[in-house]
Amino acid sequence: MTITIRHAEPDDYAACALIYTQPRAVAGTMQIPLQSAEVWKSRLSNIAPQDRVLVAVTGGEVVGNLGLHPVLGARRSHVAGIGMAVRDDWQGQGIGTALLKAAIDLADNWLNLLRLELTVYTDNEAAQRLYLRQGFVLEGTHRAYALRQGHYVDAYAMARLHPSPPAILAQ
Repeated sequence: MTITIRHAEPDDYAACALIYTQPRAVAGTMQIPLQSAEVWKSRLSNIAPQDRVLVAVTGGEVVGNLGLHPVLGARRSHVAGIGMAVRDDWQGQGIGTALLKAAIDLADNWLNLLRLELTVYTDNEAAQRLYLRQGFVLEGTHRAYALRQGHYVDAYAMARLHPSPPAILAQ
């Protein structure tokens, strides 16, 4: 199986909307279920210039997406947040790994980012393992972080620092 990672295009809106109709995919994110394809069309047509929205394509289908969102403001311009989802029928097949590795490459080698941040629900062990394998560390727990299916759930704060930051940042 070949996985291609590329920047999302406005025409990817239907495939991205489909990802978030999947019960496991949406349960692992902060997205609201059952959003219209038009919501995704608008999002992908109006991506902020500093943001990177990637999609994973296999067999001609978009099966996952990842947003890399640099923080605006002088004091945190070295930081970006990450959000990701993989279609339920493609989970556990390397899609998340491919997306995350592409985002890390952009952050480390092209965007001058020192720190990547994310939150992951405490019961999403597969995602936690993925993030740990890619160098993220657990920094803390957010209690009652988000409402999911009528219950407040906890989430871990995780982050990854560039392993060999530019010399000017290492001082």
